[in-house]
Amino acid sequence: MENKRVLLASRPSGWVSEDNFRIDSAPVPQPRDGEVLVRNLWLSLDPYMRGRMSQQKSYVKGVEIGEVMTGETAGEGVESKHSKFKPGDKVTAPSGWQLYWCGKGEMLTRVDASKAPLSYFLGCLGMPGRTAYFGMKDICAPKPGETVVVSAASGAVGSVVGQLAKAWGCRAVGIAGGKAKCDYVVKDLGFDACIDYKAGNLYDALKAACPKGVDANFENVGGEILDTVLRLLSLRGRITICGLISDYNAKEPYGVKMFRSILVNRLKVQGMIVFDWLERYPEANQALLDLVIGGKLKTRESVVNGLENAPKGLVGLLKGENFGKQLVKLA
Repeated sequence: MENKRVLLASRPSGWVSEDNFRIDSAPVPQPRDGEVLVRNLWLSLDPYMRGRMSQQKSYVKGVEIGEVMTGETAGEGVESKHSKFKPGDKVTAPSGWQLYWCGKGEMLTRVDASKAPLSYFLGCLGMPGRTAYFGMKDICAPKPGETVVVSAASGAVGSVVGQLAKAWGCRAVGIAGGKAKCDYVVKDLGFDACIDYKAGNLYDALKAACPKGVDANFENVGGEILDTVLRLLSLRGRITICGLISDYNAKEPYGVKMFRSILVNRLKVQGMIVFDWLERYPEANQALLDLVIGGKLKTRESVVNGLENAPKGLVGLLKGENFGKQLVKLA
């Protein structure tokens, strides 16, 4: 048995390309005491991966040249030498871009694929969902009747943010790229409005959609979009800085030109990394699952087939070509 893997071949300068990766194979690892061998069925692709490919300082160590590219997977146990796991268990794991992973059982999370599709545990019921939940509940802290704006609204995190806003009695306004994405956000996900930033005149369109101003902003994009929202923030508004995808491939960051709004409106601005809420993951997991089962949390997936196409999928994700959660189907 061979384990197909995707390794980081070179560091990108500007936009990521498929040439930055290399496919190889190695023997399938064998579990030792306390370990579990997992066959990966789904691989999650996420914007944070761009940062892991660089040498810039970040909240975790980046991927070295020649190492397996980092990423979370969902799969099933094949062989177990850990007392709490058995073959056939459905799990999520920090496997990286490969077909098999072997590691300590404490690094695995068992999931109940009878209640939702296995792939959901990499999206709305996984890291993106938990990011939306804690960034909204603890930082944006919206009150019923307030207006919440979220950028990248059709993406894995943004789509959950807006649906949580509606479930908690708020007005949800999204920002997305293209009419199709905006229509999906409003018609399928139930947002009150969605602004197409590609259509131009973002400020006027957003102001019209938020006649009482913006009380909370969940920011995934940064750059010009964040600057535009800052012009509309209400007094004592809150901003969750979750992502800055507009800068990830830029040689020079855009920066923040409307920084004065933070002072004048006494805004709360906080960056978030979901790992800071690790001890509360069960809270989010149950709350999100309840919403899915109750039909109040919907999701959409973009899927590429085959591990060898994972680099192409990541390039597309970073260029905004995905629609919803980006996944790789491995089997």
